[in-house]
Order: sequence, then C-alpha cells, then structure tokens
Amino acid sequence: MIKILLVDDHAVVRMGLKMLLNNHPQMEVVGEASEGNEGIEKAKELTPDVILMDLSMPHGKDGLSATSELKKQLPEISILILTMHDDEEYLFRAIQAGASGCILKSAPHDELIQAILSVSNGDAYLHPSATKRLMEEYLNNAKNGDADPFNILSDREREVLTLIAKGYANKDIAEQLGISVKTVETHKGNLMEKLQMKTRPELVAYALKKGLLGYGL
Repeated sequence: MIKILLVDDHAVVRMGLKMLLNNHPQMEVVGEASEGNEGIEKAKELTPDVILMDLSMPHGKDGLSATSELKKQLPEISILILTMHDDEEYLFRAIQAGASGCILKSAPHDELIQAILSVSNGDAYLHPSATKRLMEEYLNNAKNGDADPFNILSDREREVLTLIAKGYANKDIAEQLGISVKTVETHKGNLMEKLQMKTRPELVAYALKKGLLGYGL
C-alpha cells in the first residue's frame, strides 16, 4: 500500500484527490495539509511514501520551499508536484528543489495514478510536454559541451549504480531495494544507455569518479 500525503490549499481539491486515490487498491491517503509548513509537520508525523505537493499556496510556505526543506529532512519521501503552470521555469525549479516529478492539475486521472506509481518506485515522472522540453535543454547543453548525464539519472538508478559499484549481484540489489531482479536489470540497462557504457566495470569506474562510494578517483 502506497501511503500518500496531500498538500494543497484548496479543500475541494484535496477531497477529490482523496476520493480518487483511496479508490485505488494500492493507495491510501494518510493525511492532508493546507500549506507547506503544515505539510512538513504532517510528513514527519505520518512518514508517507509519496507527497502530492501543490506548487502555489499563497498562505504559508509554498510548494517549492516545502519540497526543498522536506528533501533535506526526509530524503526518502518522493514528492510529486501538482501545478497549473505548464512553464519551463517552474519545472526546472521543482526538479532543483528535489521533486521526483511534476504533473499538471489538468492531467487525466489515469496519468496521475501512473505518476504516483512511478515516483513511489523511485523513478522520476514528468508530463509529456515537460519531458520534451527537458530533452531539448539537455541536447542543447550537450552541443555546448555542458551536459552531465549523471543529472538525468533517477534516484533509483543512482541507488542501483551505487550498489553495482559496491559489488552486489542483481539478486542482492533486488533484495536490498525491495524490487524484482527484472526491475534491477531494467535500471541497469537504462544506466548503460544514459551513460553510454557497455560493461559493469565501466559503471563501477564511473560511480567511483562520482564519489558514490564516499571517495572519488
């Protein structure tokens, strides 16, 4: 069961989300908050798996500030930003604050469910237009020699990379992270594709270079 905390200043929005999510067999809304400060306190108390965080809350702490503070205090919680703004500036600021993803409030219910499932599994989620803009930004930086592929790895991919570098086999990684061996293999394949590597030793060397084992090359 995925435990979810709703942080939104509109009670009607929270009510609708609660009805939708509690109707899903894998999800349970365990708490609600109307602004960022209250959301932080509820997160400490309830330790949800996922927080649905409204971006704009005029009274109290806003969604970006709350997200940044929560990721410092409770880094294991995945935060999915809810926003009405299909705007590049808000997207990059949300990612910089530590959000696992962003979804538009106008998105279909099925897309919201899929987004929650994705971030609860340690993956990132962005709505299609946001993904397109991020890829354009990445490719633009690559042309200028500024892109670091490490920046586009999801939190789960970084965890898998770290455990690979520590010498764990796929089965051991699966047990450590509570996922299937097949999912580990998928993450490993994604890592190799994003980092443009073909062998496990290359991944280990890269992890060392990035200091993922506490020391670098």
